Amino acid sequence: MKIEHVTIADLPAILEIEQAGFNPAEAGSKAAFINRIANIPDTFLVAKEKAQVVGFIVGPVTTTPIIDDKYYQHVEPNLPTGDYLLVLSIAVAPIFRGQGIGSQLLGAFAGLARNHHCQSIILDSLAKNIPFYEANGFSEAGISPSSHANETWYNMVKTV
Repeated sequence: MKIEHVTIADLPAILEIEQAGFNPAEAGSKAAFINRIANIPDTFLVAKEKAQVVGFIVGPVTTTPIIDDKYYQHVEPNLPTGDYLLVLSIAVAPIFRGQGIGSQLLGAFAGLARNHHCQSIILDSLAKNIPFYEANGFSEAGISPSSHANETWYNMVKTV
């Protein structure tokens, strides 16, 4: 498996994986992913197996430790350096789950956070996924203020 930066050619596979991993209210739209590819390709990674996208992780560099729901629709280009690298979405294709790909993506994302001089990676998680993130070095930091998809999200933090 290879982890590399996204290209627009990866969009169809990304959308398919996103829709398989999230319910319709949670999943990012095609327009949101086009915006992310255009504006933050330096913090948008795809995992590929034999040139097939099997997973991805994406998020912006910010100076605030909270995921503002506006980021789910639109992001601006990354700051050259920031305090936090946010995760807007991480997903693995269903047939490739359980193989450590999500953990590898999180590890590669930590490298990007260090490159951008970020102190932490921040993400919002549903309760069912907290054990996965804790196993990858994240700590729960309470209930997120996010109202994305009318779900209860938990703020997770990992120091890099």
